[in-house]
Amino acid sequence: MQSLQQKASEWSGVDPSDAFAIDNTNLFEKLGLQTFINLSTNFYNRVYDDDVEWFRSIFANSKKEDAIRNQYEFFVQRMGGPPLYSQRRGHPALIGRHRPFPVTHQAAERWLHHMEQALESITDIDTDSKTKMMNFFRFFFFFFSSTGVI
Repeated sequence: MQSLQQKASEWSGVDPSDAFAIDNTNLFEKLGLQTFINLSTNFYNRVYDDDVEWFRSIFANSKKEDAIRNQYEFFVQRMGGPPLYSQRRGHPALIGRHRPFPVTHQAAERWLHHMEQALESITDIDTDSKTKMMNFFRFFFFFFSSTGVI
């Protein structure tokens, strides 16, 4: 039987060692808080302006400002910074927090599309950091998928 990580790797095309390469560099120290705020703001502007209604509807019950803050605080915490997310919201428990949303493989691909576009638009993020972050995001979404959330 395949482990969840093996399934995530197979489905995402990302080796676990590449997915967790974000742990080998403190991206928070390297990029700074404002870069994560800019990334999350750019990402959610894209999401809330998406011309695909079914995708936008996933976020319909969330305030954009709250979504931005939740995301950048989680990213900061996960990528080497202070535990901003946990201090405000408790343990991330991402699988449980995302369970109520109608997330599918198609939605994951759409999310990843917007994140890749947002990463490309932020000039303060170097190519190596962008690659590490996208590998983590791809693997993470397909890990979600292998748990049955997606």
